[in-house]
Amino acid sequence: MYAPERQQEILRLARDGGRVDVVSLAEEFQVTAETIRRDLKALDRAGLVRRVHGGAIPAGRLDFEPDLAERETTAADEKDRIARAALAELPADGTLIVDAGSTAARLAGILPAEASLTVVTHSLPIAARLADHPGIQLHLVGGRVRHRTRAAVDAWALRAYAEIRADVLFVAANGFSAEHGLTTPDLAEAAVKRAAMAAARRVVLLADSSKHGQEHFARFGDLSDVDLLITDSGLGPDDAAAIEHGGTEVVRA
Repeated sequence: MYAPERQQEILRLARDGGRVDVVSLAEEFQVTAETIRRDLKALDRAGLVRRVHGGAIPAGRLDFEPDLAERETTAADEKDRIARAALAELPADGTLIVDAGSTAARLAGILPAEASLTVVTHSLPIAARLADHPGIQLHLVGGRVRHRTRAAVDAWALRAYAEIRADVLFVAANGFSAEHGLTTPDLAEAAVKRAAMAAARRVVLLADSSKHGQEHFARFGDLSDVDLLITDSGLGPDDAAAIEHGGTEVVRA
């Protein structure tokens, strides 16, 4: 099969399934992963697909959102490093908001046993991880629970965040860039993230480097609204410097 024929078939698979991944395509077409990456790069340049971590989605699918299980296994090592670096941002005997997200969940899972904190979250998985922590006063924000993220959204959640003031927010995003700001696929979830940002004195974005430059349907803030970005070394020094020039500190774990 010639490259144009393979790329046409890849595009069909992406449109039919909503997403394609490098490993599966390499197996299906009996070529190397590097060959598939070149195909996806060519399709991306043509504006037919948008490359994402590990694969691609059809162009225009700004509402694409992987499910919880997929996010847990994507960029796992990078997310673990980000979570460990985030421990340095915990307020001593203070209050924090933990947003819904797989990296934020990793942070919740490694909070020290001796930590004495008040934690507010609208994420059911994060609340479950923290429910038995001996030093944490846990507040679970209610609302309609989105099946895809297990996060509470809508009016109840927005009212709860309007009534508090926290020291630090650990926020997640599906995409971030200086040009497009902070984005996520769902409008209701974006509204809760925006309310949580308004409720915190300091905003820390936990996002692996594959999300840099990604753009999704619902925008919930500017990158300049973030005090600190904790990401991985996949974000290049030049990109990190450009973000810091806009006023956001960057840590590459």
